[in-house]
Amino acid sequence: MKRKVTKAIFPVAGLGTRFLPATKSIPKEIMTLVDRPLIQYAIDEARAAGIKEFIFVTSRGKGALEDYFDNSPVLERELRKKGKDQLLEILKDTNMESGAIAYMRQHKALGLGHAVWCARRLIANEPFAVILPDDVIAAEKPCLQQMVEAYENTGGCMVAAMEVPPEKASAYGVLDVKEDMGDLVSTRGMVEKPSIDEAPSNLAVIGRYILTPDVLKSLDRKQTGAGGEIQLTDAIANELEQGRDVFGYRFRGQRFDCGSKAGFLQATVAFGMARDELRDEFIGYLHDLVAQNKAAE
Repeated sequence: MKRKVTKAIFPVAGLGTRFLPATKSIPKEIMTLVDRPLIQYAIDEARAAGIKEFIFVTSRGKGALEDYFDNSPVLERELRKKGKDQLLEILKDTNMESGAIAYMRQHKALGLGHAVWCARRLIANEPFAVILPDDVIAAEKPCLQQMVEAYENTGGCMVAAMEVPPEKASAYGVLDVKEDMGDLVSTRGMVEKPSIDEAPSNLAVIGRYILTPDVLKSLDRKQTGAGGEIQLTDAIANELEQGRDVFGYRFRGQRFDCGSKAGFLQATVAFGMARDELRDEFIGYLHDLVAQNKAAE
């Protein structure tokens, strides 16, 4: 009988250097899309998928991230005193129950595989999810929830996948597809950041995973791969070598790479326009801006 996926690892130890100087004092995961930090989108997605235990792999300087999920009695008291019940309701989503959240330190930046390995003792012998908060996905049904529902029929390992232009494949792990079944693909291999000539397909892995504890055993070997780092992709590929199943899942939704400035700006526009109370004013501003730029030309 397949066990339910109730634990998720959030690798958040990165320094966010692409967003300096902002990330000199603010963890990248606290940067906001409209009025919610990136990490809140990841947590909400995990909750919708049935995740009950949240494991953060952090590093020095992430104190604001930890504080974000704590209660704020002074703020709550002031809001209650002023009758701002709607804001109090919003704050509820930012609070985590005692014991539901844990923090592990990654002392050296040795790659995503190493970050996941750091949480191994809290996973034990259970399947688990990995969510990269940089990848924000706008979807009617949250991406991880889609994957968990598919996983109930497949077991094994599962990675979220999307089609990318061939010239961009070198920025991703890419699936070697064995059988294409529509939303699901079975795989015969995975290649981390291949050149355009070496990419086995244009189906790229993005930051959502459902993994078996066997992946952690592979990571125990601490073998380095692309970039001299311990790659999670390599550990998943080892599952295939051992004769175990690895599936790619074509999720329904739009992914934004909020680890890049351009992706972050695109997500800000998309999520701003999706808000009823902001849409009309925002669209009006964008129309005026486009008109001004055309006139200037």
